[in-house]
Amino acid sequence: MAEQPLPLASARIAGLILAGGQGARMAKQDKGLVLLNGEPMVAHVARRLAPQVGRLIISANRHAERYAPYGTVVADGEPALGEFQGPLVGVAAGLVAASHAADDWVVAVPCDTPFLPHDLATRLIAEAVSAKAPLAYAMAGGQRHAACMALRPSLLPDLRAYLLAGDRKVGLWQARVGGVAACFDDAPDAFMNVNTPEELAEAERYASQCRMS
Repeated sequence: MAEQPLPLASARIAGLILAGGQGARMAKQDKGLVLLNGEPMVAHVARRLAPQVGRLIISANRHAERYAPYGTVVADGEPALGEFQGPLVGVAAGLVAASHAADDWVVAVPCDTPFLPHDLATRLIAEAVSAKAPLAYAMAGGQRHAACMALRPSLLPDLRAYLLAGDRKVGLWQARVGGVAACFDDAPDAFMNVNTPEELAEAERYASQCRMS
């Protein structure tokens, strides 16, 4: 039997919603604020993630006041790294906040994945602990969903060094620190990304079918 993590009730887990993208394929809209079923996408993501963690952090580089109702907003990027530099810059910002709060784990997800599994945090952390790894990312149907990950805040120095060297590839960094895959083949639709108007329309149809909670 796989080793179980420390009881999640006693672990300090922060949820991190990554909302620092340019929305290039969505007419440069702030995707976390794009409406899905009449609510900003960040509201759907927060509703899925909040029950699984102790608190929510949102990494954003614009519209901080509109994200504030959903969690603690931190600036995505810094002068040395720049803005709109990919999800790892947002992860670094979240790890800084988590380190200050002495969190044990951070569970990061993009702001455009409104159908996340209700047990995402538990399964990611369990897989990492079982493998004695500092990071686990989601896999479903043979596809890697690298931006959905659980990681230790202690990875911050390595991540900053990676970013300062000019690297931005998420999968490459995850491999570098010994990240492992957590299988979600039972929930392939849970990682549906909404990157384009066409995908937004598809998400609307899917939400109406499953009556998203």
